[in-house]
Amino acid sequence: MSDWITIAPAGDIPPGHAARVEIDGVPIAIFNCDGTFYAVDDTCSHAEASLSEGELDCDFCTVECPLHGSAFDLQTGEPTALPAVLPVRVHQVQVVDGVLQLALSEEEAA
Repeated sequence: MSDWITIAPAGDIPPGHAARVEIDGVPIAIFNCDGTFYAVDDTCSHAEASLSEGELDCDFCTVECPLHGSAFDLQTGEPTALPAVLPVRVHQVQVVDGVLQLALSEEEAA
């Protein structure tokens, strides 16, 4: 993992919502599932769509791509529904004193 980067106040992303940020030219989607934050590369591994615009399912901790319906596990980045077969990269996210911080994964998605 890289260094921690301050993103925004955690309250800027309410539960059940997502936001897109760009760090060093890399689009990242940050999701708030009932107060737990997750971060993945914002680009679907199947068709280049923005995952931050997809449907968040906090019950299953997944996001559905808005283009073709692929779904991804927010904890692992693994696809949970076709047509995507490749995972998306997962990043660490933490809240410190009410502020979101993110550390980019240096590893490529498997």
